[in-house]
Amino acid sequence: MSVDSALRSNAEDLPWVIQKYGGTSVGKFLEEISTNIVHTYMNTNRVIVVCSARSGETKEKGTTNRLLRAAKEALTPGSREHLQIVKALLDDHLKSAREIIRDKAILEPLERQIEYDCVKLKSFLEAAQIIDEVSPRSKDIIIGVGEKLSCRIVAAALRDRGIDAEFISLGSIIEGDMNTVLDQPFYDDLASRMAKAISAAGNKVPVVTGFFGNVPGSLLSTIGRGYTDLCAALLAVGLEAQELQIWKEVDGIFTADPRKVSGARLLPIITPEEAAELTYYGSEVIHPFTMEQVIRASIPIRIKNVENPKGQGTIIFPDHASANGYATPPPAPEELAKNGYHLDLTRKHPTAVTVKDKVCVLNIHSNRKNVSHGFLAKIFTILDKYNIIVDLISTSEVHVSMALGAEVVDNSLETAREELEKLGLVDIIHNMAILSLVGKQMKNMVGISGKMFSTLAQANVNIEMISQGASEINISCVIDEKMALSAMNAIHKHLLSVSPAVNISASDEIKVVA
Repeated sequence: MSVDSALRSNAEDLPWVIQKYGGTSVGKFLEEISTNIVHTYMNTNRVIVVCSARSGETKEKGTTNRLLRAAKEALTPGSREHLQIVKALLDDHLKSAREIIRDKAILEPLERQIEYDCVKLKSFLEAAQIIDEVSPRSKDIIIGVGEKLSCRIVAAALRDRGIDAEFISLGSIIEGDMNTVLDQPFYDDLASRMAKAISAAGNKVPVVTGFFGNVPGSLLSTIGRGYTDLCAALLAVGLEAQELQIWKEVDGIFTADPRKVSGARLLPIITPEEAAELTYYGSEVIHPFTMEQVIRASIPIRIKNVENPKGQGTIIFPDHASANGYATPPPAPEELAKNGYHLDLTRKHPTAVTVKDKVCVLNIHSNRKNVSHGFLAKIFTILDKYNIIVDLISTSEVHVSMALGAEVVDNSLETAREELEKLGLVDIIHNMAILSLVGKQMKNMVGISGKMFSTLAQANVNIEMISQGASEINISCVIDEKMALSAMNAIHKHLLSVSPAVNISASDEIKVVA
């Protein structure tokens, strides 16, 4: 009997844990994942592994970016670059497979599967070149190859280490009978279908593609590059998992970026609202929509580090704990009967500070003596026309200031400016940053805004604009990008230096006391 069989003889009685691994983790830390992490959780859980496409040395060399470039090159007259990209991807994945897989009986079928996937990709790109078209759906199919290659290697690596794993592709999970509107019932139905697809694996460890193509309107267009996280979230919902784990190369969520603030502390627990605000304003946590799918089912999300798997990580904890949300890691059965479960998030200070760089400020001063009631409507109609997203806004009767994120294309902004100048005087300030102070309980902290701005004044940081009110847990301001680092350090030192007493163990409830 294999080690895996012995561990999983009663696997059907164990709760599910969904583990999502990003491209960098799969590319650089597969040995740790296959030898240690998955095996450890199998003692107490049924594990599902969801993988992104493998990343390269740089973001541009990542599998998904190379596949998107191949799709573009296929439409370039006379280009053979797309074929070279496929050849390079084939060589890279074969090399990785040969480095991680020791058993030839496992390696040889894997090599044939990788070669077959790349041959199909090559033929698909050649067909696209002939018809001179890559539709949004075709682009989805092309990028989906990245997850297939990644998951095949991960499944084989697990089998090579005695874990009975099975590769599962969700590329055809969406069928014609599904609702074509991407509303909540669509995602609920999709979660249910994903759960049924996983049941075919029995007691094996499913290694699932983050790609689930055929989404109405294109997966890449409607959901974006974070679709792997969403796939893991829907699996957690469909299977009523005990928790969703997001494995990264950081220990969790910090009070500030630890690369920029030496005193930054790991946050053992954080609310979904705080995580959503931190994600939007600069910290890479998890997409708010993806998080919403899991939290509404009262399933905790744990951020963990593949380089430090024994670390406690950060738990994004549902506001209203249910049967699936007592505590993570899961307590022993006798612990669940205790009535002393307590979760106190009434911190007496903000939770974290974050900075979003490469921001520009758009100022519009009305040129009309009597401002029309449609002034703001006209502004946003123009911005919407050029797909310009506003991060922050501050208004007076005749003046509007808006902070625009780094995704704004200069050409679109300049074209929009020409139309906006019909409404009034327009100026654009570049090289700015948004500094955000986030905390669930800040609405109850009298004088916190004054402390924040006086701290910035003492650090000689000038404020271009202020925004507060849209969110009760976020105070944001726009500052010069050159001052962002010193501003973040000053705010952290004066407003976030107090740490709550924390007690988290694997066999007891979570207790956080401010």
